[in-house]
Amino acid sequence: MSSLAEILMEALGSMPWWGKWLSTIIIAMLPIIELRGALPAATNVFGLEWGPAILLSIIGNMLPIPFIMIFFGKVERFLRRWRVFNLFFDRLFASTRRKGKRKMQVWGDVGLILFVAIPLPVTGAWTGALAAYLLKLERKKALLSIFVGVVVAGFIVTLIDWTDSVIWAVAILMSLALLLLLVWKVEEILIGRNSSG
Repeated sequence: MSSLAEILMEALGSMPWWGKWLSTIIIAMLPIIELRGALPAATNVFGLEWGPAILLSIIGNMLPIPFIMIFFGKVERFLRRWRVFNLFFDRLFASTRRKGKRKMQVWGDVGLILFVAIPLPVTGAWTGALAAYLLKLERKKALLSIFVGVVVAGFIVTLIDWTDSVIWAVAILMSLALLLLLVWKVEEILIGRNSSG
């Protein structure tokens, strides 16, 4: 007797091509999951080839980003009518602007690209779009940086998925984490020099 998971996997794998494509785009549009969840689903569950899987994941991940960048201000203003949201946004925005502004001064657009590209739980295109809004970055440049970050994330996730080995995947993720830590340490040193000079 097949388990529920096996039945679900078989049903998803037997969808028509357009259903697989549409499902990949929808998964990539979801916050937190984004491309890093859509790409493995497209190749391992839906059985798509790598080329279409990467392309559809990038398209799906980028679709909501312009809308977030354009309409988040309106949503924020609407929610600020209530005191609890007003206090929440004040604290969140002050902290994010303080930390993010220093990073952007040192790293510029590359900082936003790295932030979006590293496939960790609190990074990605959605968070990058919110950071761009909070830091009042130029919309076109921020959108381009987020796009480049999503493309890089696609290649990182593909590399991890291609390894077919937990050991290699862990080694790649640890290398990326060490690289990110190194970038942050260099940034702290540069910020320290800039503020003391």
